[in-house]
Amino acid sequence: MALIKACRNYHPVIPTSCWLAENATIVGEVTMGENCSVWFNAVIRGDVNTITMGNNVNIQDGAVIHCTYEKTKTTLGNNVSIGHNALVHGCTIEDNVLVGMGSIVMDNCYVESGSIIAAGAVLLEGTRVEGGSIYAGVPAKKVKNISPELFEGEVMRIAKNYRMYASWFED
Repeated sequence: MALIKACRNYHPVIPTSCWLAENATIVGEVTMGENCSVWFNAVIRGDVNTITMGNNVNIQDGAVIHCTYEKTKTTLGNNVSIGHNALVHGCTIEDNVLVGMGSIVMDNCYVESGSIIAAGAVLLEGTRVEGGSIYAGVPAKKVKNISPELFEGEVMRIAKNYRMYASWFED
């Protein structure tokens, strides 16, 4: 069973429709929506501020979700995919967003709906990502708009697939 731990009298709120890997860690003031999944070695640490997740969010292997004490909260919308080993810290990510493997999203970033943060990208503090676009690089910059085919074929496909993958582990 995943490590689910209270901190400062805050207990994670996790619906029964969510799937958690045995070695995932969820601490403190974390509220998850329906049908979320938290994968192997992922950490969601709401010890210093609030972390709120919408429905159908997947936090992939080794990812870290955190925030900054008395400054920044982390909010993830619906159908958000956080790729393997990504770091998402004190920011807002709207609905239908793919945060690529190994990317970093820093404090006070705001990622609008329908966007992709490319693998390995670094969004510096305070970056605003335009909806329907792809940001890549270090520091991350807009590289192009997302086509409808790419949006459906990547952003929505990955969110949907992770719901299916989680079902493979349910008893």
